Amino acid sequence: MSTPSTAPAGSPTTGHRHLGLSLALLALAQLIFSLDLNIVFVALPDIKETLHFSGQTEQWVVSAYAVFAGGFLLLGGRAADLLGRRRMFVLALAIYAVSSFVGGLAGAPAVLVVARAVQGIGAALLLPSTLSLINTLFEEGPRRNRALAVWGGAGASGLTVGALLGGVLTQAFGWSAVFFVNVPLAVLVALAALAVIPADAPRHAARRFDLPGALTVTAGATMLVFVLVQGPESGWTSGGVVAGVVAAAILLPAFIVLEARTADPLLALRLLRNRPLTVAITVTFIYMATFGTLPYFLTLLLQEVHGYNALRTGLAFLIPSVAIATGTQVGERMTNAVGARLTLLAGFAFGAVGTAVLALGFDSARSFSVLLPGLILSGIAQGVVWTAMWIAAASGVAAREQGVASGMASTTLNIGNAVGLAVLVAVATADIADQQGDRLRADLADGAFTAVLLTAAGMVIGLLLVAFALPRTPAAATVPALDLDEPVPVTEAR
Repeated sequence: MSTPSTAPAGSPTTGHRHLGLSLALLALAQLIFSLDLNIVFVALPDIKETLHFSGQTEQWVVSAYAVFAGGFLLLGGRAADLLGRRRMFVLALAIYAVSSFVGGLAGAPAVLVVARAVQGIGAALLLPSTLSLINTLFEEGPRRNRALAVWGGAGASGLTVGALLGGVLTQAFGWSAVFFVNVPLAVLVALAALAVIPADAPRHAARRFDLPGALTVTAGATMLVFVLVQGPESGWTSGGVVAGVVAAAILLPAFIVLEARTADPLLALRLLRNRPLTVAITVTFIYMATFGTLPYFLTLLLQEVHGYNALRTGLAFLIPSVAIATGTQVGERMTNAVGARLTLLAGFAFGAVGTAVLALGFDSARSFSVLLPGLILSGIAQGVVWTAMWIAAASGVAAREQGVASGMASTTLNIGNAVGLAVLVAVATADIADQQGDRLRADLADGAFTAVLLTAAGMVIGLLLVAFALPRTPAAATVPALDLDEPVPVTEAR
């Protein structure tokens, strides 16, 4: 295979074998990343009981990860471009290993929350570096689409392993095992990456890091995610939340002003004129505000309404996770055959139908079997959208900007999850006040039913966005790479 035009400058020619091994490591890293999204959910009740979290503060075991991952993603993407994608990939895994080890040893709530925050920073460095490595090692078109499908399938498998392994480990060894399991996996992948993934090209001395831009966007994005995560817990008028709103409202516009005036910006504003990229990053927001919130409500239904333990909840997640993994492979084949636009349209359409069917199972009197048709259809559609949206996000972006483009898409992905959960949890719990027993379970199921129906409506919004805003391109077409020295390509609709 010839060296693709998007390969990193100065990197050695990469043969089939090294490309395959590199993809295997990148996919395994994505499995570790996605495993950590679900593995903590099922262990949360045991963590609360063992470490004696007060009130609802155990939610910060989840929230600390989300806040810091969301705040540092754009910085992580730019760091991959400037400091080296392999370097950042290995550094991210090292941070993951150390923070997971500390989290497993935590004997107090504050230690665990800090460990989860550091783990979130590791995630913010890992996801953009992994994506940008795929997008530069594989040329745009069918080869990259296939690589993204393998990567996405590993992520879906991580959801399966996370929910299932979280239940098994918590039941057998206690909650700390859900953190310790990351340590050998992360160390293994980091060491193998140094041997398999091509070394980074020499750094360009002329390209600066844009420290003012990095500080403002990281602080601003962190405050924004903090507000979205903490608002439903503390109240939207609480002092900390209001202060976060003010800080985000000052810092994020300041970042845009700085980027417009900086010779070598953290985020080149010209990237926002790449319509496939801007639509794709909006799609990632909608994806996580809809599909991405379903595991939360499914966990709520199974554990709080039906009384499933951690292991049984993990086993229940096998079905949707296998469906999602299948959907990622279907999404790759569809994108090669009919293009990303039609694939996203199909994914959102079937997702809306499948999720509406899924909502019918959110009833305290109905069995798990009622959920199955919706879980399967919605899961396949979720995998289709996941693969196609990352393919669209990488289209027409120059190699030297792949990291920041991945950081942009990952940032909106994370913020979408925070916004979606903040809104939908508020809707789901609006009518719950001091109920207990069967009444509480019935109200929880009813609230979750409404929230899940709203996610289906959100998927219709995603469908309309793709239909009217994403340019039509031929199947398996290669969009010219966007370079800052060239005009932004405009794709004509056919």
